[in-house]
Amino acid sequence: MADDPKFTMLDDARCKAIGRSCACYNLRRAARATTRLYDEMLKPSGLRATQFSVLVAAKLRGPVTVAKLAELTVTERTTLTRNLTVLKNKGLIRIEPGSDRREHLVSITEAGVEALMAAEPLWEKAQAHIANGLGENRLGGVLKDLSEIISLTRTT
Repeated sequence: MADDPKFTMLDDARCKAIGRSCACYNLRRAARATTRLYDEMLKPSGLRATQFSVLVAAKLRGPVTVAKLAELTVTERTTLTRNLTVLKNKGLIRIEPGSDRREHLVSITEAGVEALMAAEPLWEKAQAHIANGLGENRLGGVLKDLSEIISLTRTT
């Protein structure tokens, strides 16, 4: 393999350059690190960051179809369905039939609202950690940039 010219063209320097400049790689690294921080801070609530976000979206938009919730959270439907199953089993959301057999509506339960209320101060602590580290203005810029990246992915 080392004798293959294609293999030698992709030397260590080029691989390092790709790693430093690849938007996907670096966004995923940042997302994983941020998720770990939020998961750790939310741990006393029994919620993970992904579950907290789904509950917030369900509170804001519910009842909402699974398809719309997947779109809003930029989550694959199969991944979202797994997360919804956990939340449903905890009694934090309801999943009911929609207008046709394929459609299901997600809504937050009273227990879900209570779980959100209990988790919100923990989320606030995680959010403050990031905001204090970056500064409010810089965080605002990062969030704006991330929204633009999401929009770019939807126009391909």
